[in-house]
Amino acid sequence: MNKLRHILSVYRLPLITVFLVLLIDQFIKIYIKTHYHFGEVARLNDGVMLYFTENPGMAFGYEFGGDYGKLILSVFRIIACIVGLFYIRYIIKQGEAKGFIFAVSLILAGAVGNILDSMFYGLLFGQSSINDIAEFLPAEGGYAGFLHGHVVDMFYFPLINGHFPTWFPIWGGEEFQFFRPIFNFADAAISGGIGIIILFNKSFSKVTKPTPPVVEEQNSATSENNLNTN
Repeated sequence: MNKLRHILSVYRLPLITVFLVLLIDQFIKIYIKTHYHFGEVARLNDGVMLYFTENPGMAFGYEFGGDYGKLILSVFRIIACIVGLFYIRYIIKQGEAKGFIFAVSLILAGAVGNILDSMFYGLLFGQSSINDIAEFLPAEGGYAGFLHGHVVDMFYFPLINGHFPTWFPIWGGEEFQFFRPIFNFADAAISGGIGIIILFNKSFSKVTKPTPPVVEEQNSATSENNLNTN
């Protein structure tokens, strides 16, 4: 019990961060998956929409190499999450700034949130379509196997629409839209964590870290020398 309390105390920040991100992310995804038709749009205002789509690949709606690419990406994500866990353990032991620990925890939580879709959504949900809303635990089984589920995306912010000027290189005269990618809360957590690290990297490096226990070893060595001299 004391060991558990110690772990909860030391890792409180990353545990709370990951738990809250996963809770919010999965709640939104499951709600959208079980209430929206595929491709359905709910316009909140001119530049903010809920647009239900799914992608079998990377973040922000990008795809990656078909079924084999999906499997490779899923395995890579799992390995990255495991590495992330050990890295958080390492930076906590190193006494890194809480802001840095929080940012890395956001990135880890986002990665875990998307890998959960890949791991389990194909097993737990029926296929979403334009005509049918996905059923949870359908009698005929899910739409895909383990690690082949699609990632649910829904946030769409086409804040600026227009055309590139005709003199603009390559895309001159073509339609321009910002922000085009459709993403989810896990993607936002990853981007937020990376943004925090980039913006506050210098302030994180100024944090005074605890002195390593080398001094104690030197003191003990000095004492032994004094005893041998006497």
